[in-house]
Amino acid sequence: MDAHTGHPRRWQILGVMVFSLLAVVLDNTILNVAIKTIADPVHGLGATQSELEWAMNSYTLVFAGLLFTFGVLGDRYGRKKMLLVGMVIFGLSSLVSAYAQDPTQLILARALMGLGGAAIMPATLAIISNVFPIHERGKAIGIWAGGVGIAVAIGPITGGLLLEHFWWGSVFLVNIPIVLVGLALIATLVPDSKDPGKTGLDPVGVLLSIVGLVALVYGIVRISDLGTFADTSVIVPSLIGLAILGVFFWYERRIDHPAFDVRNFRNAAFSTAIASVGLVFFAAMGVMFFMAFYWQIVRGYSPLQSGALVLPFAVAQLIFAPRSAKVVDKYGAKTVGTIGMIVIAACLAAYALVGVDTPIWILLVLTFVQGSAMAHIMPPATTAIMNALPREKAGVGSSMSNVVRQVGGTLGIAILGAVLSASYRNGMEGEVTAVPEQLRHVVTESISGAAGVAARLGGQGAGLMRAANEAFVSGIHWAALGSAAVALIGALLMARWMPGRPAAAVEAQSPEADREAAVV
Repeated sequence: MDAHTGHPRRWQILGVMVFSLLAVVLDNTILNVAIKTIADPVHGLGATQSELEWAMNSYTLVFAGLLFTFGVLGDRYGRKKMLLVGMVIFGLSSLVSAYAQDPTQLILARALMGLGGAAIMPATLAIISNVFPIHERGKAIGIWAGGVGIAVAIGPITGGLLLEHFWWGSVFLVNIPIVLVGLALIATLVPDSKDPGKTGLDPVGVLLSIVGLVALVYGIVRISDLGTFADTSVIVPSLIGLAILGVFFWYERRIDHPAFDVRNFRNAAFSTAIASVGLVFFAAMGVMFFMAFYWQIVRGYSPLQSGALVLPFAVAQLIFAPRSAKVVDKYGAKTVGTIGMIVIAACLAAYALVGVDTPIWILLVLTFVQGSAMAHIMPPATTAIMNALPREKAGVGSSMSNVVRQVGGTLGIAILGAVLSASYRNGMEGEVTAVPEQLRHVVTESISGAAGVAARLGGQGAGLMRAANEAFVSGIHWAALGSAAVALIGALLMARWMPGRPAAAVEAQSPEADREAAVV
């Protein structure tokens, strides 16, 4: 393969990478739709709220904790190998999840799915970076990002369709044909690639990254579970995780063969792109997550209908993400990124005007514009991250991008969720006097709890539900304003430190070294 023309089958390989990632992205959004069914003691597993949270969190903890590790292992031993291993693990654990007999089995199977997902995600982007020459990489990553966006949007629709016709386990079983086809395509079309340099593996650095990320993410998800920051189970693991990650960065600066060269953060394009990925996911994912409750509980739509309402986001990703590289080439990453962040901030701020009966078309337009702006930020930011590192370190670059994306999104859902929950509880304090005392805590804890109690109260329930809807929408307003402020911080970072219009792209490596790194 020539470093300046790329792999002759690179566009087919890109299609395989997008398809391989489909199961991972699809499954996360499908599960959100299936939670209520899994909790049902007759049609599901009768899982408690805590068990449902751990079915979600076990995946998140393992996935986020091992992303960086699998990126390092892929660079060392071969990205195709890691991708194949990840697909097998993900497929088998999906099968176990589908036929889990109790919540504990489901939680353990979900953790294994996180292990498989952590091996798949960084390998796909690393392989794309290796088979495409630098002048085509932006377009390829834009198509990859567009595929991720589409999978995010069609997940709820797929989940709704499956739950209308099949049992809850079908939301996991749908992964099996994707995995089988993906394995066949990977084995026949995708070349292997790895770092040709036989440097040490840095086991201490890898272990520090795992422990630090797991502790930090655990503290973050506890915010979601408890709805507050002021708890030792939030504060202690978060501080421990940050401290261990601080030791990780200190250690990586002082060894000869670091798993990640922290000096890369001196590169303005790399560090600004990393920060923008985290900030945009923090800002956007929280509000997108809460809008699912808005659609289903406040507006009364079915899971299938609420999933369909996310389609404008997918359409925007499909249209604009593959074209984002041309826009950046014409106007520069600084201009495109800054404007994109400002548009996202404006869209998120607009959710502060959403009411219980806001016309649907307004929300659909808002979703489309937000998706368009994200399509102009994520592919260029990801490309900047990948281009800042040597091609033999593509797995590490991909892992860094995905770790920040995962942590940023999880943090956004947790912190903005705590803000929304606090606002909801305050709004409901004077509205539960007519509710039996033993049920008041359920009503003030969440709008889902209020909906369940209202259904049992008959005529009184209608008034309670109106109050709950108003309190929840008020909470969305505060969460939206907080997310808009975070997006504005991202715009300021882009305007200050993101490099402008790119100079002529020049490969940093020699063609000979690039060929050796790309295909083994």
